[in-house]
Amino acid sequence: MDRQPLRPVLSEAAETLAAAGVDSPRVDAEFLAAHVLGVSRGRLPLIPLVDPPVVERLRELVRRRAARIPLQHILGWAPMGDITVEVGPGVFVPRPETELLVEWGLKALAGVSAPVVVDLCTGTGALALSIAAARPDAVVHAVEIDPRALSWTRRNADARVAAGDTPIKLHSGDATDPSLLSDLDGQVDLVVCNPPYVPEGTPVQPEVGVHDPHHAVFSGADGLDVIRHVVSAAARWLKPGGAVGIEHDDTQGESVPALLAARRVLTDVTDHTDLAGRPRFATARRIVS
Repeated sequence: MDRQPLRPVLSEAAETLAAAGVDSPRVDAEFLAAHVLGVSRGRLPLIPLVDPPVVERLRELVRRRAARIPLQHILGWAPMGDITVEVGPGVFVPRPETELLVEWGLKALAGVSAPVVVDLCTGTGALALSIAAARPDAVVHAVEIDPRALSWTRRNADARVAAGDTPIKLHSGDATDPSLLSDLDGQVDLVVCNPPYVPEGTPVQPEVGVHDPHHAVFSGADGLDVIRHVVSAAARWLKPGGAVGIEHDDTQGESVPALLAARRVLTDVTDHTDLAGRPRFATARRIVS
């Protein structure tokens, strides 16, 4: 069997994905090829020729991606900061934009020793685990209501402990429960949350509408049903000077900061944009009396 040049195979894969409406066809084609070859995407230029079975396996995965199965489901993982988490059916796929919230959260913890952190609506555990990996002295609580998603959290948490990270504390709980983790009232240094925030009925891509759990994406007519409770919980949990960061829809660049600003105990309300300049997450701090 004659080996084939990889470059035209990648071009064919990218064209197939582009025709299927995939947002980043070339990038996805390269990730799939790297997956089949068992190398990092950055090493693809070092592999000029591939065997026919590799080409056929790649075409098979491209067909799945062209059917709008999430890339992360095919690969089995998603990146978050300096770690990766396993993903699959039944749990929300972490997005690259959320890494900005991780970076902000770690900066907010600078100079705080042995911080207490709460990650609400944790899903895969990506936020909680990336913070725990960067801050081994932190006590990180991760809360998830969906048993299926929580099983992914546990799997990823076990994997990070095996890699040497400090264990996080997992909680099966509802972010809208006013008594959630009441023993932490006034003791938390950082609250982070990537909640469901899409207004019900908003058109979304098939990767989201078909494969992400509905309750992890949509949250009432204005998308703020869960966020309202997250703001209340953060105001209750944070110690003076503690910080909260909440990811939101790009249509909520004014509404989420307004919810934070309405709490008298919160100050320094700021909205942050993603790399494309779209409103992405809002932050605040608890006042120091």
